[in-house]
Amino acid sequence: MSKPLVALLSGAGVSTDSGIPDYRGPNGLWRRDPEAEKLVTYEHYMGDPEIRRRSWRMRRENHALRAEPNAAHRAVAELERSGVPVRVITQNVDGLHQLAGMPARKVLELHGTARSVVCTGCRARSPMEDALARVGAGEEDPPCRDCGGVLKAATVMFGERLDPAVLGEALAISKACTVFVAVGTGLQVHPAAGLAGVAADHGARLIVVNAEPTPYDDRADEVVREPIGTALPALLRRLAARPRRTERAGGLRTGPSPVRGPAGAACAPGRRRSR
Repeated sequence: MSKPLVALLSGAGVSTDSGIPDYRGPNGLWRRDPEAEKLVTYEHYMGDPEIRRRSWRMRRENHALRAEPNAAHRAVAELERSGVPVRVITQNVDGLHQLAGMPARKVLELHGTARSVVCTGCRARSPMEDALARVGAGEEDPPCRDCGGVLKAATVMFGERLDPAVLGEALAISKACTVFVAVGTGLQVHPAAGLAGVAADHGARLIVVNAEPTPYDDRADEVVREPIGTALPALLRRLAARPRRTERAGGLRTGPSPVRGPAGAACAPGRRRSR
């Protein structure tokens, strides 16, 4: 694996401007409808046909597959095209980084993808659109065409383990990078959240871009509270303009940076949680 320069951990907040709601924010899905969490919990999904039927209806009605990349996704792809080595580690399952132009081989989907379905029996995969078409045609809980097993989205549900190979690669990237940007994530769900700490422990400059405080703000060299759609493109343009200074030898780690609030003003010193 070539040594990445910038590692970007993206969470649900990156996709909200594309019309995909987050889950744990102040207006997140789990806070508005705690029962909805059952629809993506493996035990409930596998044990209750009604949960599966509701889950398929939810996927057919939420139109997430029709979402388009927003300015944040495009900015990440533009940084990669500028020649700066970039690796994306995403908690999202929407595939919008790839649609924006990031090469698929440079995107690690920690929680899988909602654009495919997988059979829990024979592990056969097929496009999500095909399964949703079957739901629309009247199959409320479409079985696997190959073995008749239970189909589910190719995402990591609550109660399932992350793919060890994907997680291992994410850890390697976090250890090797020189800049680690955590954007649109509250950094509360492990093991993904712990990648920020791994990067900082191995000398990376840690930048947090998120509307709400995170447990890693105190360790960050820079914390940005501005809207992601404007803050992330500006940040990545800055990194692209001076890539040599992101090398450990040249050092962007020359001192703490300010916490940026909604108005863009310096609110508090870096490495401290904003008030």
